[in-house]
Amino acid sequence: MSAPPSAAPPHKLSSPHETLGLKEAIAIIVGIVIGAGIFKAPSLVATFTGSEGWMFAAWAAGGLISLIGALCYAELATAYPNAGGDYHFLHRAYGRGVSFLFGWARVSVITTGSIALLGFVFGDYTSQVVPLGTGHDSAVYAALAILVLTWVNVRGMRAGAKVQTWLTALEVSGLLLIIIASLVLVSNGNAAAPAPSAAAAASSASGIPPMIGLAMVFVLLTFGGWNEAAYISAELKDERHNMVRALIWSIVLITALYLLVVWAYWHGLGMQGMAKSKAVAADLLKITFGPVGEKVMSVLVAVAALTSINATMIVGARTNYSLGRDWPVLGRLGEWDERREAPIFAMYVQSAAALVLVLIGATATLGGGFKAMVEFTAPVFWLFFLLSGISLFVLRQREPDIERPFKVPLYPLTPLIFCAVCAYMLWSSLNYVYSKELGGLNAAWIGVLVLAVGGVILMLLPRRDQANSLSGGG
Repeated sequence: MSAPPSAAPPHKLSSPHETLGLKEAIAIIVGIVIGAGIFKAPSLVATFTGSEGWMFAAWAAGGLISLIGALCYAELATAYPNAGGDYHFLHRAYGRGVSFLFGWARVSVITTGSIALLGFVFGDYTSQVVPLGTGHDSAVYAALAILVLTWVNVRGMRAGAKVQTWLTALEVSGLLLIIIASLVLVSNGNAAAPAPSAAAAASSASGIPPMIGLAMVFVLLTFGGWNEAAYISAELKDERHNMVRALIWSIVLITALYLLVVWAYWHGLGMQGMAKSKAVAADLLKITFGPVGEKVMSVLVAVAALTSINATMIVGARTNYSLGRDWPVLGRLGEWDERREAPIFAMYVQSAAALVLVLIGATATLGGGFKAMVEFTAPVFWLFFLLSGISLFVLRQREPDIERPFKVPLYPLTPLIFCAVCAYMLWSSLNYVYSKELGGLNAAWIGVLVLAVGGVILMLLPRRDQANSLSGGG
């Protein structure tokens, strides 16, 4: 029996409770997905596609692919609700080794890389408003953002959720302001005339832009985060129905907003203007409202980055928590502070790893922190995303008697499409990373090195931990 509340230790191992409704779940998913990427990635996508037709097709395809993937995750999350999310699915499908490597990758690359990437975008825009003159303003601001939001979230779940609500409201306001700015330009007859580019000419010869795969890397990166819904499955009320609803409604809303925002960029700046812009949202607002608009947009983009950092911190620490529950030697990660309703130590570890990546990004020489972090995280992310998709097939075969409140439609076609896309994106991201260097090392080896280090750590773990991890934990 558990101890009475008055006798509970400061850090008590317990499982999250069902406290989130449908609206809260949608708010968390939207807050994670709609980050600074939509203010930054469209210029890269415009460069790689070269024509408005292929550009809009890429963004629409991103929404469709995300919806297909969400249906697969809805089956997994409703059949196996767990705070570990993907970690739990991989554990059941492939065992302790793969799930541990995934957890290690989350700590060292995937989640922490996303936090660092968003930190750099926050720094890029904030430094336009308040330059520090350090030569590494973006990295300084990224580190400050991580430290402040860590402080907010270790105060407790209520504090983190309250901040998230306000940040998300400001973030959506930024998207609406972009759309309004474009409409003002159109009504005044000042919208940029679309102009063909070299990439467009190249695509007309073969029919498909030669760099469409790389464009999709950045599109799907901007859509990334909806799978994080799996980490709140153990806390969602009426999870059997609300998980499916939350995923579908969130992705439909996000896709619609993204298409409208990309349309606004295109009408305001044109294809060439988008491709040349380093801060496409700020440039659009500057054309429409002058220098004041540029500054306001920079602030709103910075807020969007903070929104996603905060949400990613909340769900990301749950993988660390699950690792601690499965592996006694990592037990401190599995400490859940009941008073603050959060895995405090896991949050600290996650933030420390993100700060290390900010330092690496600050010293990289391949085009700035944003691209460096993309190249650092994309291959490992898509590898485990592919394994999560395949786990649906594995678990259907291995555990046919498990109740599945929701089954992905058109099985096996739907998950096959999702897995094929993940495999293609893995190849595309590896192909791009292989041609780059990060700190003098071929960037393709960075992900391999991270997984190799995780493998060494796995072999060094005590045998009793390896046995205990087979239970699947928390």
